[in-house]
Amino acid sequence: MSHVFPRSMKTAPPIAVAGDGCYIIDSTGKRYLDGSGGAAVSCLGHDHPAVIEAVRSQIGKLAFAHTGFFTSEPAESLASLLAAEAPEGIDHVYFVSGGSEAVEAAIKLARQYFVERGMPERKHLIARRQSYHGNTLGALAAGGNEWRRQAFAPLLVETSHIAPCYAYREMRDGESERGFGERVADELETEIQRLGPDNVMAFVAEPVVGATLGAVPATQGYFARIREICDRHGVLLILDEVMCGMGRTGYLFASEADDVRPDIVTIAKGLGAGYQPVGAMLCSDEIYRTIESGSGMFQHGHTYLGHPTACAAALAVVTTLLDEQLIGRVRVQGAKLKAALDDRFGAHPHIGDIRGRGLFLGMEFVADRASKTPFDPAEARHRAFKTAAFEAGLVCYPMGGTIDGRQGDHVLLAPPFIISDSQIDEICDKLSVAVHAALA
Repeated sequence: MSHVFPRSMKTAPPIAVAGDGCYIIDSTGKRYLDGSGGAAVSCLGHDHPAVIEAVRSQIGKLAFAHTGFFTSEPAESLASLLAAEAPEGIDHVYFVSGGSEAVEAAIKLARQYFVERGMPERKHLIARRQSYHGNTLGALAAGGNEWRRQAFAPLLVETSHIAPCYAYREMRDGESERGFGERVADELETEIQRLGPDNVMAFVAEPVVGATLGAVPATQGYFARIREICDRHGVLLILDEVMCGMGRTGYLFASEADDVRPDIVTIAKGLGAGYQPVGAMLCSDEIYRTIESGSGMFQHGHTYLGHPTACAAALAVVTTLLDEQLIGRVRVQGAKLKAALDDRFGAHPHIGDIRGRGLFLGMEFVADRASKTPFDPAEARHRAFKTAAFEAGLVCYPMGGTIDGRQGDHVLLAPPFIISDSQIDEICDKLSVAVHAALA
């Protein structure tokens, strides 16, 4: 009997013992193509020599030093590199151990920023339905994933949720994509007015919505309107790039594709590529200087933030992404994967939409393609799909509740950036097995 507390007590997962490029190998020798990078984490595959060596080297010199007393060379070098590559105005980096921590830090920084400006009435956070921002209580409150929120709702801080930019389901007949994006963005203006413009501190959104919607990018013009509204009311714009950032969409920072400037941005997952648990919250110089000239201390922290070994791994990951021009490769291989999915499944009667950006793609399942009618939630098609794909040797990321937290199913794909053309074909072949088993 295992003494590990697993994610699910209903199944006994195989034991992973080795990694080989885009594959994970279990204790029986079975190989699984990692078609989702775990949860969009393993962007460099599972045995990249430069990252492994960086971890070994750092542990040999200094594994850990608490940031209450020291900084470290890897943290300083990584922060400088990220600041140099970040969107305009983003100059400071606060390291954490993962995505939920990064979002918690972002929310708390937004609040402290206004407190230190003498505006303590600014306390409301606005987010979007069908979003996901993490599993700690603050991040869970910000997220709009109803299934994840439901059991813990009494513990969550009240957060407003407006419509997602979900064109496949919510764009009206005769409406242009730009018109749709601007219409749903204007819900932010309406909600700010309802709460009172002087009472809102921040709006948080994923540039490309990951787990909850299945790789849904915003339509053109959406984030430009969001930025205008935030600026008009002095509201901070927090962009959550935990899943979609660090090259995953074909841009180091996902916001680049939408030409939008955040005030705070969160990253994780691909930052460490799975070699170490690491994340970061980055903020503008204006926010940083406000804290610096006030209390001089961010009232937040965890033991392992800025961990030297984790930062060394992340530094090697980001350096590799840039030096090996892997972000450009994401665009090329992403286009090939999208084309392969369109060719194989574009006319399938039970796949209604194939979407995404770069190597961050999703397919939405439907009972009827013409009407976009979802499957009965009781059928749990996403679970059957995951089981069938895994048996076929494919790791992918299916999820239910796509439409409203209860209805809808999709699968998310986010393979390593090193994926080959033949492995793209292998993903599609194994997806076909799962589609036949779960959607027939």
